Amino acid sequence: MTEAKTWFITGCSSGFGRSIAEAALAAGHRVIATARDLRSIAGIECETCRVLTLDVTDPANIREAIAEAGSFDVLVNNAGYGLLGAVEECDDDQIRRSVEMNFLGPLNVIRAALPMLRSQKSGHIINISAAAAISNYPGFGIYGGAKAALEFMSESLRLELAPLGIHVTLVEPGPFRTNFVTRSLEKASQPLADYDGTSGKFGRLIASMNGKQPGDPARAAKAILAITAVESPPLRLVLGKYANDKARRRAADLEKERSAWETIGLPTEFTAAS
Repeated sequence: MTEAKTWFITGCSSGFGRSIAEAALAAGHRVIATARDLRSIAGIECETCRVLTLDVTDPANIREAIAEAGSFDVLVNNAGYGLLGAVEECDDDQIRRSVEMNFLGPLNVIRAALPMLRSQKSGHIINISAAAAISNYPGFGIYGGAKAALEFMSESLRLELAPLGIHVTLVEPGPFRTNFVTRSLEKASQPLADYDGTSGKFGRLIASMNGKQPGDPARAAKAILAITAVESPPLRLVLGKYANDKARRRAADLEKERSAWETIGLPTEFTAAS
């Protein structure tokens, strides 16, 4: 059996957070499960599972929760929600809240946990990203932008922490059968008719898929557990056929475009004559 670890997981009231917590407990690990509403996670509290209140948009609460948690081995930044709407359709408060929840929240949780992780010279930070950060959709400009910020911060963080024995992994899930659409997807406050065929169409597509998503959250949780047991975990773990196909197409598209414009972009350096 894999050595038992202590997991600190944000956003455990439902979705991936709940599935990861349940899978970790079933595998014999200890869990510190957190959520904004303690009542939503009271049912999983047990001898090996502590529950804590945590609002990842509240830096003071983050520091308190990390201090109360003590030491742990795996940090899962799962708390977050979607924002559906064209860039122009979302209001200032919606944009601010999305960035606070999906980027600044995980960032502040990591920063609060790093002194402890550095002192023990071990640990694994797992940040739940999104398929929108592989390549984005019309209507997910703000949400995907916040997740992309999380991704590029994580790339740098991985390089900074590798010499200290701390791993960093981004998890990029495709469509999974959680309650993301019904519970965790805010809609733009000022819809505009001009965007009905772009962000509006995408929103209708998401709604039509609800309850039919091919991804199984329980299987996703097992995959995430698996990478915490290996010596060299990946920077990115892409979950499900949809997201893997998307990542493959994205890589090919990037190279195709770069190559097509190489004659314009490449000769922009000083020459020997200059």
